[in-house]
Amino acid sequence: MADEPEKIATVAPSHPEEIKSVFELRVGRHISLQGSARITPAGVISTGIAVAAMTLALGYLVASVSRRGK
Repeated sequence: MADEPEKIATVAPSHPEEIKSVFELRVGRHISLQGSARITPAGVISTGIAVAAMTLALGYLVASVSRRGK
């Protein structure tokens, strides 16, 4: 067994609650785009918190600019 080469994982280990999505977009007859994404529930929550924080900051900036202009 010591002479066996180490096996290298070609696929990342999946999370048991992982959400996967695969899509194919065809544009005309000759163009085809394929894509895939995966995210865990913790990633969904983190993304939601980040979007909420950016929206709150943008709302604050818009409100302060509109007050300054008057």
